[in-house]
Amino acid sequence: MKRGFKMILGSQSMARKRILAEMGYEFTVVTADIDEKAIRRDNPEDLVVAIAQAKADEIISKLGGQSQFAQDLQPTLLITADTVVVYKGVIREKPTTKDEARLFIKGYSGSHGGVVGSVLVRNLKTGVQRIGWDKAEVYFHEIPEKVIDDLIDDAVTFKVAGGLMLEHPLIAPFIDTVVGGVDTVMGLPKDLTEKFITDVL
Repeated sequence: MKRGFKMILGSQSMARKRILAEMGYEFTVVTADIDEKAIRRDNPEDLVVAIAQAKADEIISKLGGQSQFAQDLQPTLLITADTVVVYKGVIREKPTTKDEARLFIKGYSGSHGGVVGSVLVRNLKTGVQRIGWDKAEVYFHEIPEKVIDDLIDDAVTFKVAGGLMLEHPLIAPFIDTVVGGVDTVMGLPKDLTEKFITDVL
């Protein structure tokens, strides 16, 4: 469906691309080359907001700056996002080693983890921006050792926050309940994204 604006998704995430497409949007993808580990905040909400902002700033400068878009007839909306898992009060980003991935996934077995996800929507024509975050909790049944081994052997485990990919066929049978939005867990809170798109237009 054609709309009166263009859209850029600032993310490589397959899940975010899928969610945005499900919402009925057409978009191009431009990714940010930032060192997320260089951005530190004490609480998860501040961290995901700071990283989404850093991604947006980097993409805007990569595209030649905000002023490039000021004269366009149609506005261009930029969307960036970030997600972390919070387990027993500790922020978990993407696992960097197999040992860390094992520790993460074993921890979820018979337990639960929180997910905090941010979204930023910026109108590059006007400079108007909205940014916020959403939360969800995921409760798990016991996860067998064999499943944990197989997940650690899958490269995708190292591309997602907390090594946790809700829609992964290996983990899906061991999910008990999701409290909050499944889309938040997957990386893009739909309701917040829609609200911000409306706000910036």
